[in-house]
Amino acid sequence: MNRRIDPEQDLSLAGNPAAAGCTHAEAVRTVRASGPGCQECLATGGYWVHLRVCMTCGHIGCCDSSPGRHATAHYHETEHPIVRSVEPGETWGWCYVDEAVIQ
Repeated sequence: MNRRIDPEQDLSLAGNPAAAGCTHAEAVRTVRASGPGCQECLATGGYWVHLRVCMTCGHIGCCDSSPGRHATAHYHETEHPIVRSVEPGETWGWCYVDEAVIQ
């Protein structure tokens, strides 16, 4: 079964985007998760491997190891540049534009 998250939690990015070579720090906000799991997978009955949250709007999508790759699809649709892992114990982020890991 897909692990779900608490959509009431506030999520922030622990790392410094500029230190990672990312030039999109202005896009980062403290966000609230859009739901308990990948929104598109929940709507279609799909499944995910890991979850990512958009640090601009809070959209929860599945990672690129998941069949749907919905976090990356969200980036392509919206151009929101940074996601963060919402896996237990992980706070790293990823900038799609600069291809930089933010820790």
